[in-house]
Amino acid sequence: MGKLIIWNVMSLDGAFEGVTPWDVSMHETVWGPELKKLSDDQLSEAALLLFGRNTYEGMRDYWVTSTEPEAPAMNNTPKVVVSSTLKHADWNNSRIVRSIDEVAALKRDVVDKNIFVFGSAKLTASLRDAGLIDEYRICIAPLLLGKTGGAPLFKPENERQRLDLIKAEPLQSGGVLLFYRPAAA
Repeated sequence: MGKLIIWNVMSLDGAFEGVTPWDVSMHETVWGPELKKLSDDQLSEAALLLFGRNTYEGMRDYWVTSTEPEAPAMNNTPKVVVSSTLKHADWNNSRIVRSIDEVAALKRDVVDKNIFVFGSAKLTASLRDAGLIDEYRICIAPLLLGKTGGAPLFKPENERQRLDLIKAEPLQSGGVLLFYRPAAA
């Protein structure tokens, strides 16, 4: 069975976007050859990309018109959006599931590659509650958003969870890549 992996960039104080939705300017503080390689590697290991509705719509709107080298991979990789309200999944190679139970079934069906969740903090919280996350890959940006704040990647409603460090990699940019898995019970 493939792994379900959470991937995101967040500030040292825990935000994955700035005060306004889709303010991901903190990514500029860590982007470089090392993160580019990781991103390319993750796309090549992805059986599918999993999104909550808001992230799905934002990513779709960005990538369908993008001329970046990653655009073909983002547009062609199978995508699943978890939503009870979205009517149509109109991004290339995408479909809708309505529940976390359907995500569990998708995970069982993925054999040789992984499922990646990009963004999608609310979905991450639901996946965490259901015990479906196998790995967290978080890039810490060397930045404190402070009182300008931002949306937290991890929701305070979730129960405490112990994690085991798989590895940590400092980046030339000053960021740090952290790879964790849930600790065995």
